[in-house]
Amino acid sequence: MSVASENPKNGLDLVKWLLVFAILSLAVVGNYVYELGALERAIAIVVLVIIAGVVAAQTNKGRTFINFAKESRTEIRKVVWPTRQETMQTTLVVIIATIIMGLLLWGLDAILLRVVSFFTGLGI
Repeated sequence: MSVASENPKNGLDLVKWLLVFAILSLAVVGNYVYELGALERAIAIVVLVIIAGVVAAQTNKGRTFINFAKESRTEIRKVVWPTRQETMQTTLVVIIATIIMGLLLWGLDAILLRVVSFFTGLGI
C-alpha cells in the first residue's frame, strides 16, 4: 500500500498551513511594529502561537502528531525507571571507567611521545 493512499491530500490543509504561517508571521512582525509593554507583547505572542497551534492541529499532519504524542505518553507510563540506588551505582561505574580510560590514554600518549621524540631526535 502506498503512502499516498494512506494519507489522502486535503486541499484545505494547504489553506490551514498558510493561515498558521500568517498567524506566526503576524506574531513576529507585531512584536517589532507595535510599541507595547513586555507583558502585553508576551501575552499577545502566546495567544497567537496557541491559535496557530489549534489551526495546525486541524490538519492531517497535526492530527497525526497529536496521536503520536498521546501514544508516546502512554508508552512513557509503561517505562520502569531505575531506583535512586541503581542510578547512583551506574553513575559511579561510568565515572570510574572514564577515569581509568583517561589514565590509560594519558599513559599511552606519554609513551608515544617518548618514542617519537627518540626517533626524531627532538627533545620534547
